[in-house]
Amino acid sequence: MPFIEESDLLELHKDIDKAQIINERLLDQIKFKNKELKKNKVQRNVLAGITGLFLIGTLAITSFTAGLSQTNYGAQDQYVLSDLDSLEAIKSRMDNLKTQNEELSLVKEYYLAKEFLEKEKIYSVQVKSFVDNNITLASEALTNTMFVKTNPFFSYSLGNFGTLQEAQRFREQLVDIGFQDAFVASYKDGKRLQIEDPN
Repeated sequence: MPFIEESDLLELHKDIDKAQIINERLLDQIKFKNKELKKNKVQRNVLAGITGLFLIGTLAITSFTAGLSQTNYGAQDQYVLSDLDSLEAIKSRMDNLKTQNEELSLVKEYYLAKEFLEKEKIYSVQVKSFVDNNITLASEALTNTMFVKTNPFFSYSLGNFGTLQEAQRFREQLVDIGFQDAFVASYKDGKRLQIEDPN
């Protein structure tokens, strides 16, 4: 194991503290986004209900006026064209709501997966430890990473696997590309349980 200067350890500790603050801010943002998602879902459901009532009302009025004005064909054509325009607007709004619903579903799936990972025993390959929480190493595109406090260090791990064998295969790939000190560890509730056998 290489020798680390005390000044380097202090710098690493400062970096970990900064990253921990960033991580706490990100968690606060996630909580805020969850509240926003719930609020948007309620708004979407209310809007869908209002849209449905509007559509039913429009169809009821259209059928009622069509029955009364069968002799006046010019006026009936005007009502039909007006109703078709409003139906197109409703259809467009419903398509927008469907797109928003799909986006909300993706976010919900992400949070459900995160909750699952925190409750089940998983395996991950630890590639680095820092005295400071250096969260700047992670890209937002890397959703399959973990930062875990293992006193007095912060561990940086890649991959979330359901079986030890999957994690060991991934570790071998990481060793092949240069991460010689990588090892597999098991986690539950966001805490490391143990370091696993490398084979």
